[in-house]
Amino acid sequence: MYKLVLFVASLMIMSSCVVIKQDQVAVKRTLGKLSSNKLESGFYFYNPFITTLLKLPLRTVNLEVSLNLPSKEGLTIASEISILYSINKDKIQEILTTVGDEYENQLILPVFRSASADVCARFVAKDLHSGERHIIENEIKQRMSDLLSNRGFVIEAVLMKSIKLPNNLVIAIEEKLAAEQDAMRMKFVIDKERLEAERKLIEAEGTSKAQKVLSEGLTEEIIKFQSIEAFRELSKSPNAKVIVTDGKTPFLIKND
Repeated sequence: MYKLVLFVASLMIMSSCVVIKQDQVAVKRTLGKLSSNKLESGFYFYNPFITTLLKLPLRTVNLEVSLNLPSKEGLTIASEISILYSINKDKIQEILTTVGDEYENQLILPVFRSASADVCARFVAKDLHSGERHIIENEIKQRMSDLLSNRGFVIEAVLMKSIKLPNNLVIAIEEKLAAEQDAMRMKFVIDKERLEAERKLIEAEGTSKAQKVLSEGLTEEIIKFQSIEAFRELSKSPNAKVIVTDGKTPFLIKND
């Protein structure tokens, strides 16, 4: 009998002990009434028969949601979204009094569904796969913050992790991207050909100017001088040659 009493007493003591972690805060609810004091991290005793200990996290909570979002075209887009939020420690009692410990289902999720539907309905489906996604996330976050900040919740971020577009839209987007790449490739070819044509025109103009300068500089005296120089060079060569000339311009005939 003594052992039984000791065992029951041990169970009662163990069930009346609680440890509050460093990332938690707790409030006692005794006979349906919330305590005005918050329990910080540490070890506590309480009466489990008349008191319930309500624990709330102080850390950042990742609430993952799967839902269908509407688009501006009327399409339904399957998505997976993370809501990162935390709780204002100074409003723990207010949250438990006005919403209860089921605040995610009672408040956060309904606000999120409404905000996400309103925001996404203003964007076309392809925007969810483009740079507009960041804008959509920020707008949803802002709408949630406007409604929840005064209630004790801090919305840190809304992250669209996975977006699944309808198959026909995916095909259309891929075809559009392929067409844009073809257009960019063609523009590159056209620009290359244009630059090559400009280069040839500049080269032709330079050759024409050079020939003009050369022709204008070839006076009769210069031609005679060049002929004399040519005769002088030929005379230095040891090979036998036949030179036919009119006395002005030499013509060289090689002997085999």
